[in-house]
Amino acid sequence: MSEIGEIDEGFYSRQLYVLGHDAMHRMGTASVLIAGMRGLGIEIAKNVILSGVKSVTIQDEGQTVWTDLSSQFFLKEAHLGQNRATCSIQQLSALNPRVRVFAHTGPLDDTLLLQFQVVVLTDSSLDDQKRFGELCHLHGIKFIVADTKGLCGQLFCDFGEEFEVLDRDGEAPESATIQSISKADPGVVLCTDEQSHKFSDGCKVSFSEVQGMTELNSIGPVEIKYRGEYSFSIGDTSAFSEYKRGGIVTEVKQPLRLHFKPLSEALLDTKLLVMNDFGKISRHKTLHLAFQALHSFVKKEQRLPGLWSQPDADALLDMVRELNTVAKLKQLDEAAVQKLSYTARGDLAPMNAFIGGLAAQEVIKACSGKFMPLQQWLYFDAFECLPEVEDQLAECSHFRLRYDGQIAVFGSAFQKKLERQKYFLVGAGAIGCELLKNFALIGLGAGEEGHITVTDMDFIEKSNLNRQFLFRSQDIGKPKSEVAAKAVQEMNPQMKITAHQNRLDPDSEAVFDYNFFMGLDGVAAALDNVEARIYLDQRCIQHQKPMLEGGTQGSKGHTLVVVPHLTESYGQPKTNANNAIPLCTLKNFPHRIEHTLQWARDQFEGQFKQTPENVNLFLSDEGFVERTLGHGDAEALEVLGGVWNSLEDIKDGGQHPTSWEDCVSWARCKWETVYNNDIRQLLHCLPPEKVTATGLPFWSGSKRCPHPLTFDLKNTTHMEYVVAAANLYGQIYGIKGTRDCTSIREILEKVHVPPFTPKSSVKIHVTDKEMKEAKERDTRLEELKGKLASPSMKSSAKQMYPIDFEKDDDSNFHMDYIVAASNLRAENYDIPAADRHKSKGIAGRIIPAIATTTAAVAGLMCLELYKLVQGHQNISSYRTSYFILAVQHYVWCQPGRPRSFEVSNSSMHPVRHFMQPDRPLLYIHL
Repeated sequence: MSEIGEIDEGFYSRQLYVLGHDAMHRMGTASVLIAGMRGLGIEIAKNVILSGVKSVTIQDEGQTVWTDLSSQFFLKEAHLGQNRATCSIQQLSALNPRVRVFAHTGPLDDTLLLQFQVVVLTDSSLDDQKRFGELCHLHGIKFIVADTKGLCGQLFCDFGEEFEVLDRDGEAPESATIQSISKADPGVVLCTDEQSHKFSDGCKVSFSEVQGMTELNSIGPVEIKYRGEYSFSIGDTSAFSEYKRGGIVTEVKQPLRLHFKPLSEALLDTKLLVMNDFGKISRHKTLHLAFQALHSFVKKEQRLPGLWSQPDADALLDMVRELNTVAKLKQLDEAAVQKLSYTARGDLAPMNAFIGGLAAQEVIKACSGKFMPLQQWLYFDAFECLPEVEDQLAECSHFRLRYDGQIAVFGSAFQKKLERQKYFLVGAGAIGCELLKNFALIGLGAGEEGHITVTDMDFIEKSNLNRQFLFRSQDIGKPKSEVAAKAVQEMNPQMKITAHQNRLDPDSEAVFDYNFFMGLDGVAAALDNVEARIYLDQRCIQHQKPMLEGGTQGSKGHTLVVVPHLTESYGQPKTNANNAIPLCTLKNFPHRIEHTLQWARDQFEGQFKQTPENVNLFLSDEGFVERTLGHGDAEALEVLGGVWNSLEDIKDGGQHPTSWEDCVSWARCKWETVYNNDIRQLLHCLPPEKVTATGLPFWSGSKRCPHPLTFDLKNTTHMEYVVAAANLYGQIYGIKGTRDCTSIREILEKVHVPPFTPKSSVKIHVTDKEMKEAKERDTRLEELKGKLASPSMKSSAKQMYPIDFEKDDDSNFHMDYIVAASNLRAENYDIPAADRHKSKGIAGRIIPAIATTTAAVAGLMCLELYKLVQGHQNISSYRTSYFILAVQHYVWCQPGRPRSFEVSNSSMHPVRHFMQPDRPLLYIHL
């Protein structure tokens, strides 16, 4: 964002659904300093620049060395001996032209730090951390320390004496529909049983649209007391009016003020350690001391501990024991201290990706006030990545190779094995880009015998650039897989990679066949839908190949590793039918904006995609009519009626336009039908005063009583609907439209809108069950069948042009139609309207995404990759992860074992699971 108030929604589209406009505006005023441009620093800088702060200054006095190339993805061999910040600035600036990026190659000092709102130190000494931490705390500058040493990472945050969190978790405020409110002390609110309310004890709520007890609509947030999953109390309502009907109760999020200790004080307080793995509590506490001891070791020896040096490890352990005389930890994890010492010289891309993602998220929190910041220490280790047999650690030294930072941890033999790997990456989007970057840095498939195959059928769009960091604006419109492959080959010229543009499904099995899969060492899934994950999982099971899988949604991330014969597979997810909106709700009884948006999306798909497709099938497929009749009368009537209407000219009673004026006329009449006539018919059958068999008002609770709308040429939303609908209708017939509202108004003034009289014979189905049980035979079906059988119907007809919904093109009328159609229906039912941004997210089914979570997920996936390549056989070595960066919630667990079966009293385990129904399962005894 170049100026306050200007947000490039095309670029920040997916991130806006994570942070929101207000938080993005606040970020657009923040200047950030990131010190240290090794692997961790560049990862943080990349994520922060993509997020859209005002400016980022990168600081580094050091020159590029061989070990930097293991994880600093913007440095090349040609940069050896040159300043890291200077060599990185051009690439960092290209990530997001909306953010100003500066390089500082001098030392850190007070004058420099005072220019920034947020300061991040990486690769720093403890003395500098204390000194600059005190300075920042004193001047209200948010201060973050991030560090990685081998397989360990550290993160610290100090956001000052008083920091205000405006939105703790970023989740949409909870809301519920009211069934009744008692007039008592305390008053009890009963919610409808459509779904339980999600309010917690002590939270504050507001009321709206309450009829009768209207006093509640005008009072401020009310604190509630939880009584049950459908009820809560709100205090004394005995003096209020009698409750009649209706009402929505909505959570009101309250800001939270936090106090942080400066680093010098926080070092002494182990209560400030945020545990992210409850199986490693003693290890986290030990690492807190071990990192301090490591600083002391470096200060004394002027170097890090030697690679796998036992004397140095013993010396570090002695320092930790001395620190513990003050800390008084009950249990020291001495093995963790030794492993930290052995590997501290290592610099691993996956570790930097994970810690860098977390650290960058803390920068975003500091700038925006969004989400709960880290309070205040976090430690993470992945010692499980080390060989299960220690004598495998041979030749852990520096060879003046680009992988030296990794060889320092795992040895040269493992590096050669990594380079020989043949891996298949499915998806080159956000996670795919991050994985490819990590693959290039660690050297996966970069040897003579190695190879990476990547496939993605998508093309680059502007909205991808905010988190798919291998792409630039000049790449828009190009294949993702090809651009990503080229980008990582520039990072590591040794990479051997082939890009495909095939969707992974049964249609591509001729390409990705048995021989292809059997030639692989493993598969990585970077997919954005469950169906594709399930299919890839089945192929991996079929060919007994390990699979790495990861996904994100906003600040939430998960990873899963599937190891043949050792862990359970991805499998079929548990279905959740509760998320589906009942058809009767969509058709007649919407009460949330999600309902009207889904209805609008259904209208779009039916009118502008499905009907044109049916027409084209009718014209090309002789058996279309008979096949359609076999689907049941209701569906056949809808489909065949739509086909006939689309082919028959308007002058002959159909809806086939011959001119632009006909398209405008159709849109105007459609408006009248759905926003006036249909509502009048509904109210004729179910009048506002209707009561149920039990004597209660029918229109109550989640059933909102609608009202018809009257078309108004001066109403902006009315015109937006007509303009969008007419243009889309013209497109499916190949008729060119216009956005000129003046000319459209002139046409509208001449449109004849047929009068409408509600019919008493119409049956309104109140439940989905009634809709399914309705088997009324419609006499129009035989009539339609006869009309469509006429030879003249096909002879004069032309193919139509179905429209595929595309949410990200603001010029195509798609979202114009959805927003107007939804908000008009919302007005019918007195539902608050939604702006374009919210409507686009819901109707477009956009998955919120941010670069920080993506980087963290890819880092964790590649830590599991280390284990797969080494061939770890202990299931306890592997990790399934789930985390929420917004609230510092982490879950690490051992993967589940494969399913076992009892056959003849013997435990049996499926070894080869062929997914084809005609292939048998083969078993071996466990």
